Amino acid sequence: MIEFDPTTLQNPRALRSAFGSFMTGVTVVTSHDDAGNPLGFTANSFTSVSLDPPLVLVCLANTSSNYETFAKTSKYAINILSEAQIEVSNTFARPVEDRFATVEWQPGPHGSPILDDVSAWFDCAVHKTVDAGDHLILIGEVKAFNQDIAPGLGYARGAYVTPAAEAKALSKRSDTVVSALIARDGKVLLQDDGGGHLTIPKTDNVSEGANAALANLISESGVTAEPGFIYSVFQDEARKHQHISFLCQADEGEPANGVFTEITESTLMDVADPAICTMLERFAAESHMGNFGVYYGNEVSGEVKPLTAGS
Repeated sequence: MIEFDPTTLQNPRALRSAFGSFMTGVTVVTSHDDAGNPLGFTANSFTSVSLDPPLVLVCLANTSSNYETFAKTSKYAINILSEAQIEVSNTFARPVEDRFATVEWQPGPHGSPILDDVSAWFDCAVHKTVDAGDHLILIGEVKAFNQDIAPGLGYARGAYVTPAAEAKALSKRSDTVVSALIARDGKVLLQDDGGGHLTIPKTDNVSEGANAALANLISESGVTAEPGFIYSVFQDEARKHQHISFLCQADEGEPANGVFTEITESTLMDVADPAICTMLERFAAESHMGNFGVYYGNEVSGEVKPLTAGS
């Protein structure tokens, strides 16, 4: 029997999280203002509508600083970002004064800005605009398009997904540790590390590859969880290995090994591995905000690349 709590409809964060379960691509939508200046915003609400005529759509929040321009424009372009363009996505999602200052672009055949090195682009004439709740739906008729072999950038559950890059990184290496940050309702599955401290499920047995290692970790945990996307990649200089951690979402059920635990200050004091401790601390903060990023670096310092909602 399907269970449904009507009160969840009153929780925008829960609804946004549910929407985020659907993996999408990442686009930058571009046009020009009345003065001829290029402008654009990051969006993952892109959908193909029709082949005959060729129609696509994208959604823009009513609160966007770009709303007035796009509500009356006669043309716009949709740029499908490649896996290498995370920073482009971030630039067009943030309140940057000149978003085009750090990207290469040129006018498309129908006039709207086309970004370099994208996976595909569609130069469109506005077919129809539709007011829908707190967003404006822009339906465009494709006047010109092109595609490249570069794999597209993905987005799901608040984080970027880069399947091609991840597949390359997850080669069978003897100096790799794989861990699973298995989460449910803001809590994380923690296990005894064998020395009286807490840790997340991890293994250095990657002889069959990282994907197989992750599947084994989930199986041994005793819970039903979806193999997730990369949450952290760092070079552990002290232990001389690469550590790859996946963020996985678990269903209901009691684990066979470990306990789902809220990440508090006292919990973190029981985690002996400083790198795992830092990862859990970041997860607690990002889980509260509803946005997740990917960490790159080493066990001491690095960079988290999140996605901020576009406008």
